[in-house]
Amino acid sequence: QVQLVESGGGLVQTGGSLRLSCAASGRTFIRSTMGWFRQAPGKEREFVAAFSRSGNTYYADSVKGRFTISRDNAKNTLNLRMNSLKPEDTAVYYCAAGSVERVHYTYEGAGEYDYWGPGTQVTVSS
Repeated sequence: QVQLVESGGGLVQTGGSLRLSCAASGRTFIRSTMGWFRQAPGKEREFVAAFSRSGNTYYADSVKGRFTISRDNAKNTLNLRMNSLKPEDTAVYYCAAGSVERVHYTYEGAGEYDYWGPGTQVTVSS
């Protein structure tokens, strides 16, 4: 079992920055693929970024060049640095972890992740 708790959300102006963190419990963190997703009101949950077990990173086109995902295995923490924020980035952001048994990932599918945090609200004002 993996438990996830996000923090760092808030209200920021267009062009501003935020850093989200996800604290994970459980000894399987180091062997888990981790991801960030977001969901805006009335929209489906969408992929933002992922960090694979092998150390590769993946980003949605909409955030590439602005967001940076990182992980600290010693602290069981996943981070998302968000720069140049836009009003369309407004959403609830969720941290997710995949099961260590899963072998194949596209990284962008929410169904590939088995554990989810409660989410943290990010609001970007225009």
